Amino acid sequence: METQSTLGTPQTPMGSLGTLQTPVALPPRHPANDAWEALMTAHASLIRRFAAEDSWEDLSMREYDVLYTLSKCPDPIRLGELNRHVLLSQPALSRMVDRLVERGLVSRTADPKDGRGVRLALTEEGLAVQRRIGRRHGRSVAQAMRAALAPAELRQLEEICAKLAATTAGSE
Repeated sequence: METQSTLGTPQTPMGSLGTLQTPVALPPRHPANDAWEALMTAHASLIRRFAAEDSWEDLSMREYDVLYTLSKCPDPIRLGELNRHVLLSQPALSRMVDRLVERGLVSRTADPKDGRGVRLALTEEGLAVQRRIGRRHGRSVAQAMRAALAPAELRQLEEICAKLAATTAGSE
């Protein structure tokens, strides 16, 4: 394992007794794995940043994610459909939806096509909360993204992510 000296020349680390250690050969890395790791590291870093902000009122980020997802749906949707768009297990999502219904942010209605089914939608209050929090969160996201990426890079990132999403959507 080599390190860079202050003069820019490679150095081999010294052992505890001052003897040179033999560098360990690492297996070659795969660009796809490196890209995945970079994507996940960026995601985790941004999520930590956003979670630390005081814009969520009395919601968790995951609860906001449910409200945001429902706000994008023109019609009420089933729990299974909602589950495809959030990072929660179906039982955890079901419990969260129960809490959001109790708080008056989400409503349940009978599915007209299946009497046993239930559809979910935002209430007026849920929509107002989502919009209020969403404006603050949107400004924060824009600020973080523009601080790191140029407009052309933002477009490129969007295209790459859309391509990945489209490619993997068929395998679900």
